[in-house]
Amino acid sequence: MHILIAIAIKLDSKGPVFFKQERLGKKGKVFKIYKFRTMVDNAESIGSGIYTYEGDPRITKVGSILRKTSLDELPQLINVLIGDMSIIGPRPPLPYHPRKYEEYNEEQIKRFNVRPGITGHAQVIGRNALVWDERIVLDVEYVEKQSFFFDINILFLTIINVVKRDNIHSGRNRDKSKFYSNPKDDKID
Repeated sequence: MHILIAIAIKLDSKGPVFFKQERLGKKGKVFKIYKFRTMVDNAESIGSGIYTYEGDPRITKVGSILRKTSLDELPQLINVLIGDMSIIGPRPPLPYHPRKYEEYNEEQIKRFNVRPGITGHAQVIGRNALVWDERIVLDVEYVEKQSFFFDINILFLTIINVVKRDNIHSGRNRDKSKFYSNPKDDKID
């Protein structure tokens, strides 16, 4: 499947197959996350930068399908294999967004006590429809309640959410004028 996705990406648009981006991991360690590229090459330097919205013209045709099915996340299995991520855990934020590691308060920093995950509690509750502070609260809740059965529940809910295609785009339910005037809660993820 990975090979078919790679071929489709290359046929659809110019640029690399993989999107690599620095993220914050366990204990604030910076690592490179891998995803299949779903946007035009160098999209972070075009238009709304790291922020995206439904109908964003930077999203490629193949990229739209990959995002709707969450297949763009498959390369993160590489991150799992090398130990930067786990299957379940808080999604890793950018090193500078929503804030730098040292700017998280004592409660919020708990989200970095575990390896970040491909999917997590915040993703199954609201994914990109949540603002960052809501995601962080859910991430801390996950760290405090973490158990085998909680992880199984999150995995089950992830499958349901992927099938339903809920909250794929940041700012999905927000007015575009609000999106552009206050984009701090939405980002490419």
